[in-house]
Formats: sequence, structure tokens, C-alpha cells
Amino acid sequence: QVQLVESGGGLVQAGGSLRLSCAASGNIFSINAMAWYRQAPGKQRELVAHITSSGSTNYDDSVKGRFTISRDNAENTVYLQMNSLKPEDTAVYYCNADMVVQILNSYRQFRYWGQGTLVTVSE
Repeated sequence: QVQLVESGGGLVQAGGSLRLSCAASGNIFSINAMAWYRQAPGKQRELVAHITSSGSTNYDDSVKGRFTISRDNAENTVYLQMNSLKPEDTAVYYCNADMVVQILNSYRQFRYWGQGTLVTVSE
């Protein structure tokens, strides 16, 4: 069974830092793009940061210069380093990965989501 497991969320004061991790496991053949999304109460889920298999990155304007996405391909893990956190960064953060997985004797491509990790930034 393929899954994404996130960790690292929590409560932090404004100006503080957190590092989120997301590890993929299961019958994974390859992982293409990985990304972090977030969903604040009453709002739609939005893309925060994206990284390709070769390491190219892009960010939402609201987090540029404060957040850094990275990945460890050997460990099938993606990270999100969040610095200078603001109260408006409060949300549930979700990991997303575009993966090719082995099912019996074939390979199929799916997009997977993690279960989410809550980040709360206080004033």
C-alpha cells in the first residue's frame, strides 16, 4: 500500500520556524513532482510550493523568501522549511506526490495525498 506520511506540524509564535516532512512508502517505482498545499479554515486548498524530480522549484507569492521546499530522492521524502511564520500561515498542510507505483505486473501513475498536518501560528 502506497502512502504519504507527514510530520512536523505544531504551534509556533509569529516569526518562528517549523520544518515539515513527508515520507512516501510502498511499492513505488518512481516519484515525479512533489508539492505542499495548505488549507486554512473556510478557504480552498492552495498550492504552497512545488518541486520537480530534478529539483526545480516554484512558490506561491505569499511564501517566497520565507519557505523552502526540498527533497531527498533516496529517502522518498519532501521537506518544507518554513521561516518567519505569520498568523496567516495557519492551516492544515498537505503533501502531494505524483508517483508511478507497481500494481501486480504493471506500473501505473497516480497522484497521492498525505493526511495533513496542522500548523498554527500565534500572534
